[in-house]
Amino acid sequence: MRKSRRVVITGMGAVTPLGLTVQELWDGLIQGRSGVGPITSFDASAYPTRVAAEVKGFDPRNYMDVKEARRMSRCSQLALAAAQMALADAGIKAPLEEYERTGVLVGTSVGGFSEGIEGHKVMLEKGGLRLSPFFGTTILPNMPSFQVSYVFGAKGYTNSISTACATGTQAIGEAADVIRRGAADTIIAGGTEAIVVEIGIAAFCVMRALTTHNDEPEKASRPFDLHRDGFVLGEGAGIVILEELEHARARGARIYAEVLGHASSSDAYHLAAPDPEGKGAIRAMLWSLADAGIRPEEVDYINAHGTSTPINDAVESLAIKQVFGEHAYKVPISSTKSMIGHAMGGAGAIEAIACALTIHHNLIHPTVNYETPDPQCDLDYVPNVARPARVDVALSNSFGLGGQNACLVLGRV
Repeated sequence: MRKSRRVVITGMGAVTPLGLTVQELWDGLIQGRSGVGPITSFDASAYPTRVAAEVKGFDPRNYMDVKEARRMSRCSQLALAAAQMALADAGIKAPLEEYERTGVLVGTSVGGFSEGIEGHKVMLEKGGLRLSPFFGTTILPNMPSFQVSYVFGAKGYTNSISTACATGTQAIGEAADVIRRGAADTIIAGGTEAIVVEIGIAAFCVMRALTTHNDEPEKASRPFDLHRDGFVLGEGAGIVILEELEHARARGARIYAEVLGHASSSDAYHLAAPDPEGKGAIRAMLWSLADAGIRPEEVDYINAHGTSTPINDAVESLAIKQVFGEHAYKVPISSTKSMIGHAMGGAGAIEAIACALTIHHNLIHPTVNYETPDPQCDLDYVPNVARPARVDVALSNSFGLGGQNACLVLGRV
């Protein structure tokens, strides 16, 4: 049964490898353009993976005071920029008038990761007392939420979520629940990550999780393709403005989509590998559909987790078939990560934005680089070319390291 307080998306902001706005993100996705390229943030020549999906041309000074920018991590900068754009898109001005009824829930997997590494170098080379006095707060994973709250004056509910690759999806779902239960009318929600640094690439290289398609970076991320060999590490932020439906209507807000339901689950299986039978993913999908009051056959589109790793893509395909039965072969599925890589804590939020735009425009972005079918991945992955389609209900999947899963169901109002 649908909750009495309905929650809708009225504003969106994104900073991604495809551009510094939601429009640039959407244009790139529909055109099937890749944001993957050679790594520029450090010399990656010593590593088997030398490609990533970096955010290009981002200057924090375009979004915030220079002094404040120096005191925050890159992931906080990205979140703050995306939140600024989302609020403007929603037609909400800062400082906020309804500040006690406006909350913030921004998630990240690792927080100020690169800043932590740089601080450690300073300590080793110059001594611990040469650290910045802001070091201790800069690296904390709750700082993106704090910075958004502080800058825009949101004094209501606040939280931070860190569930690896499921972070952004779970953040939006949990924020919707806060509004449903009446604890807020508006929440600035989403995810952010800035992890394309040497130790991040090195860590996933030794796990053998990353692609080694270095010669053609734009073709490196190839979800569900037979020749996929690992994911592409990315970065970015996605922020949405969630509002109670009548609150949004009362101020004449544009509505992109409704958050119909969400759920999370745990594989309780392995610290990195998914349950080979996809049981955790199955539970998350089924529970999110139940929360939304939606039958599997009513889903018009699935935004897949679709990382481009051999195991994950096969397991996700299996799980979708278990949940949807024959409808699994009819519902279009695509992977946003085929073009923007995997932004970890930011991924699910960016993908939620893609789902909302899919509903808003009745247009499904493709899974690029799908060239050779895999017998284990035999569903409709919308290969290479965008597809017009009426989408009233979309399911977004995020399945994280540690077997932490989250799914979000969005619908047309």
